[in-house]
Amino acid sequence: MRISKKNVLRVLSAIFVLAVLMPATVFAADAEAAAEPALYATAWSLVPPLVAIVLALITKEVYSSLFIGILVGGLFYSGFSFEGTVLHIFNGGVVSVLSDGYNVGILIFLVILGAMVCLMNRAGGSAAFGAWSEQHIKSRVGAQLATILLGVLIFIDDYFNCLTVGSVMRPVTDKHNISRAKLSYLIDATAAPVCIIAPISSWAAAVTGFVEGENGFEIFIKAIPYNFYALFTILMMVVLVMTKADYGPMKKHEANALKGDLYTTEDRPYENAAQQVVSTKGKVIDLVIPIVSLIVCCIIGMIYTGGFFEGVGFVEAFSGSDASVGLALGSFFALIITILLYVVRRVLSFSDCMGCIPDGFKAMVPAILILTFAWTLKAMTDSLGAKVFVETAVKGFAGSLMAFLPAIIFLIGCFLAFATGTSWGTFGILIPIVVGVFGETSPELMIIGISACMAGAVCGDHCSPISDTTIMASAGAQCNHVNHVSTQLPYAITVAAVSFVTYIIAGFTKSVWISLPIGAVMMVLVVVALGKLNKEKES
Repeated sequence: MRISKKNVLRVLSAIFVLAVLMPATVFAADAEAAAEPALYATAWSLVPPLVAIVLALITKEVYSSLFIGILVGGLFYSGFSFEGTVLHIFNGGVVSVLSDGYNVGILIFLVILGAMVCLMNRAGGSAAFGAWSEQHIKSRVGAQLATILLGVLIFIDDYFNCLTVGSVMRPVTDKHNISRAKLSYLIDATAAPVCIIAPISSWAAAVTGFVEGENGFEIFIKAIPYNFYALFTILMMVVLVMTKADYGPMKKHEANALKGDLYTTEDRPYENAAQQVVSTKGKVIDLVIPIVSLIVCCIIGMIYTGGFFEGVGFVEAFSGSDASVGLALGSFFALIITILLYVVRRVLSFSDCMGCIPDGFKAMVPAILILTFAWTLKAMTDSLGAKVFVETAVKGFAGSLMAFLPAIIFLIGCFLAFATGTSWGTFGILIPIVVGVFGETSPELMIIGISACMAGAVCGDHCSPISDTTIMASAGAQCNHVNHVSTQLPYAITVAAVSFVTYIIAGFTKSVWISLPIGAVMMVLVVVALGKLNKEKES
């Protein structure tokens, strides 16, 4: 898709006008006296990510859009000082996020997983699994349901989910002419939405850590039935697949895939990834053993970082684990096991295995670049006090509209996670507020409110093009990132609308037995109705 020069010029002009019309107090700020930027904790703190998102959707170009968002954040922080902007972008942004231990661990995990995918492809394991699947998975519906099932089963961590499910199911979905955009959606919709309702996951650990003064794990368990967005997303996937009721941009991608075009757009960043020499000795075990090794080793790595081998209980160890270090350690040992397996079985030589490591790194470069820019943009937003602004705004009306508050919190969580690209950061802002407002007055509304925080955060994260999970889903499916975002957005918005109405019902009834069934019925009816409307338009 060609980028319209007029659209680009309009957006850039709008950014320039925005900069010119900034309040005069920005320029009059005393640099020495102000420990915080003049725009700190104001609505302007959310402008940089919104600029990046709008540009990405208009131009269909991710890297420059993210960089412009980062640039706007740097300008706001420095008061439009050239030197201050450059220093903040690099010192407070790129260098800072790349020197963060957690981020480095995720990048190591990405590189090693890319190497493992390359190894499995070159060893012929993926091809053998694809041939096996032809005999057992005989339809497009079966391939999509198998993808959903695998995504639900791998509930440990969303990063791990995205890349593992993509590696395993990509050969299967390609055989049945399922578009890369649809595969990306199925992966993304079974990553964070599944992790947020799984008691044993890195997400559960994050949420319980934000609930101060309460039994965080117990509250997390009670909040699961009220996590309407996560539950309805899973329901919607199954209904979409079973009824073949695709709509929006996804309909075009699926129609093209049936004709043999899995990508639809001209930009196919991963199309040549599978065009490599493949061993003829590969068997299904050459894919199964590495994947099982990866799952087992990553679980061991995560509970190791949580102190399991020092006497801490399994659940407590998992809740207190460091997902970044655990995934890096687990993937490293899984890589060693995979190389030993292929060398011993003489599927690949040792030199061929070593050659897969840089090739795997190359395959992950697009995801690494987008992640780095997304993390930097988040650092710009944090430095402008976006968290403080949202916290102040929420507390301002928390005392009124009690019954509507869960639905309002859901919307705020959606917007905040969409703008910042982070679910965990949204948890950290909103959950303490909910506990403070409802903790003593209405425990039931506190549970519903915390569920709304989690659901809104996952929804915004699901929609956002700068979300790391969304980026991982694109990488796992080897799909153009903007294609994934644009095709997924109508589906996510549909679930969000039904969830919002259901939270209003839950706020008044305070009963999951009333609100959940009503919401589930609405979800099915809406998807079926949209599918029928789309078919009527075509006919």
